[in-house]
Amino acid sequence: MRAVQVLEYGGSDRLTVTDIPRPDPGAGEVRVRLAFAGVNFIDVYMRNGMYAKNRAYGTTVPLTLGMEGAGVVDAVGDGVEGLTAGDRVAYCLSPGSYAEFAIVPAWKLVPVPDDVALEKAAALMLQGCTGHYLTHSLFPLEAGQACLIHAGAGGVGQVLIQLAKARGARVLTTVGSPEKADIAKSLGADEAILYKDVDFKQVVDDLTGGEGVHVVYESVGKDTFERSLFCLRHRGTCVLFGFSSGAVTSVNPQSLAEAGSVFMTRPNLADYMTTADEISGRAGDLFRGVSAGNLQINISDIIDLDNAATAHDALEGRATSGKLLLRMEFT
Repeated sequence: MRAVQVLEYGGSDRLTVTDIPRPDPGAGEVRVRLAFAGVNFIDVYMRNGMYAKNRAYGTTVPLTLGMEGAGVVDAVGDGVEGLTAGDRVAYCLSPGSYAEFAIVPAWKLVPVPDDVALEKAAALMLQGCTGHYLTHSLFPLEAGQACLIHAGAGGVGQVLIQLAKARGARVLTTVGSPEKADIAKSLGADEAILYKDVDFKQVVDDLTGGEGVHVVYESVGKDTFERSLFCLRHRGTCVLFGFSSGAVTSVNPQSLAEAGSVFMTRPNLADYMTTADEISGRAGDLFRGVSAGNLQINISDIIDLDNAATAHDALEGRATSGKLLLRMEFT
């Protein structure tokens, strides 16, 4: 089968399209014939070696990239119940989706409803479940609270805006262009701040009467983190869940005090997807939102598997306004 592998950590030029043996499922496992794979920053972090020693997502080379996908069940291993060949399924947080087939633990798979297209299911799993746990579990937003979402026109940002508004929150977001501001506002953002033109911290102060927001969903990292802390109201929470501009390598505890006795956390999605029930609960909420027309999924581009490097370049260059997918030959 065709797969995109990393033989040596580095830039997008390290992505190699190769033929590898088609794997067989073991006990409790399912072989999925993939139609689409999601492209995410976690793939970049794995490709460049940043996650080589990560507790939740540690890697060794050679590795087949990709942490989410959607397709149909191709074969099941011993002890797997409730899944048969041909079932439409999606998943995330199981490596190897940049390939025509992937082995996935059965408990991580969720059935895809008939009225949800496979490409939307693939686009929803990792970024959608991230948005869900951030707004529903880590910091359960309540009506009347205010949040700041960085990169509101990105894949996670778009989901976050919609889920936050559905919970009754006031949503402020940062974006990189007027076009991206229009996208964020069309999804419900109350304010879209052009961070390249203004000091977003000052704008947040002005918009909140100096009180700040209850929570910052921080996915940019190095370029914005310190100012994000000072966008919070007293005892607010900064959730650092990504670092598209570079990693935050240290935090001065005194900064948390100076910002107003604020809290800071660096979560992993894996710690909020620990059981089949937890996974199906989050995915089920998202699928129902799509089916009802209450959750829009913007797929920025669908790129052939052989051109995975192009997808990585677009993602790292912040040239996307939605989800990027890889497409396999699927009949």
